[in-house]
Amino acid sequence: MMQEIDLFANQVLEEARRFFEKAGEAKDATGKDANLHAALMLSFCALEAYVNAMGEEAAASFDLPVHGKGVLLEKEVKLELGAFKLTSALRMARLEDRIEFLHVSVASKEIDRSSSSWRGQLSAAITLRNKLTHARKEVPAINETDVQRAIEAIVATLDALFHALYNSGLPSANRGTHSRLNF
Repeated sequence: MMQEIDLFANQVLEEARRFFEKAGEAKDATGKDANLHAALMLSFCALEAYVNAMGEEAAASFDLPVHGKGVLLEKEVKLELGAFKLTSALRMARLEDRIEFLHVSVASKEIDRSSSSWRGQLSAAITLRNKLTHARKEVPAINETDVQRAIEAIVATLDALFHALYNSGLPSANRGTHSRLNF
């Protein structure tokens, strides 16, 4: 994985963990909510940074069809002079689809679809993030337990991806929601 992005993604995950810890230390509801919101959003920023780096690395290192590279790099694929070509145009792909593509098409690993797998946990975390990101008619209720589960789901997802792609886990997986930062 590209070392700078890897370090950045790890730093953002540490920040998410620290904001989660700060939520538990908060003296009032406003501070608790602000720290929970920051923890949730930063944990997804870390997940996306890792997935983007893994996708770029896989697209460059593996002999993938152009459509596969398009999914990993989030680039549009178009037919030009009888052949499919990647363009510079953005073509968003669902995060879950990119993660599953890395597992199945790049690492050739089956995905455990049981409710206890990282996949089921990630789905619940995405639903929680979407409640906050796409708030509509009601104020989203987000609590410590939900955010803890979301961070744990993201760590489990990254750990599974690391095992699938690199045959070793996410280095900080054993720390769960505990940060090394102290701000």
